[in-house]
Amino acid sequence: MKPSSWSYAEEFVAEDAVLAAARSRAEEVGVVAIGSGGGAALRFLASTLDARAVVEIGTGTGVSGLWLLRGMRSDGVLTTVDIETEHQRLARQSFSEAGFATQRARTISGAALDVLPRLTDGHYDLVFCDGDKREYSAYLAEALRLLRPGGVVAFDNALWHDRVADPAQRDEETVAIRDLGREVAEHDGLVPLLLPVGDGLLLAKKEWSPDAEVSTP
Repeated sequence: MKPSSWSYAEEFVAEDAVLAAARSRAEEVGVVAIGSGGGAALRFLASTLDARAVVEIGTGTGVSGLWLLRGMRSDGVLTTVDIETEHQRLARQSFSEAGFATQRARTISGAALDVLPRLTDGHYDLVFCDGDKREYSAYLAEALRLLRPGGVVAFDNALWHDRVADPAQRDEETVAIRDLGREVAEHDGLVPLLLPVGDGLLLAKKEWSPDAEVSTP
């Protein structure tokens, strides 16, 4: 794809002033927020799923959270997890500026792998992962438990700055993301998709099959 076409696609759904402000805060505190193309894909997913309950790993300053909330049902709740309490404070500011009621976003401070086991099995429509890349496989295992049948898990940075497609790149994060892609593609209970938006968005739908790895009570 030519750079001009990629840019056209990334900017196809424009960001408003609220998203621009959240993105500016991200830059100020050194957070790399999801791109507009990936954000638009998240909103589309949340809308298509008619999502009422969403988990986000990696709150940042609220860029991805805004996209998710805008696609969710009006009574939907976003549960977002991050180890940085200051980032979450900025995210809550972003959500407030967008007009979302405080009860629409539940921010939980802590390490994802400490928090996720406390969340309810089979309760969530969508799980979005943008945390520690080395923990992506563990996030997948948690997502399979948390998602209802038919729910979707999404991973940002699935192409990891063009490193994943290059077999010569063997750093820990690249290998973890590459292994995740293989795990998702080979999982019998998932329907996989890799979208080349932003830095890559890996998606997987949890099948309704009774043979799926994790059953829902």
